[in-house]
Amino acid sequence: MQYLFSVIHDSADLAAPEEQAAIAVFNDRLKASGNWVFAGGLASPDAATVIDNRGAEALFTDGPFVESKEFLIGFWIVEAPDLDVALKLAAEGSKACNRKVEVRPFR
Repeated sequence: MQYLFSVIHDSADLAAPEEQAAIAVFNDRLKASGNWVFAGGLASPDAATVIDNRGAEALFTDGPFVESKEFLIGFWIVEAPDLDVALKLAAEGSKACNRKVEVRPFR
């Protein structure tokens, strides 16, 4: 089963060099263990554009969809046999990046 690990933080600042090093080690472990699918960091929320095409014309709005003190700054998609393994991996990822991580399974 695949899981989305959403990295949540209250700042758009990039990871510090020691955090980047720990993230690289974590990513290497995910790859070596066969859990790696994909990962990426995101630009700050003010770089977002929201598109709503539910009406007659598409509406494009600059900026984030919601104002929030915390926001998504990165993510991992991992393969894990069950939620317990996913949670253990997410705890390691949270430690590596020094940020909160939300875990959600794909349907």
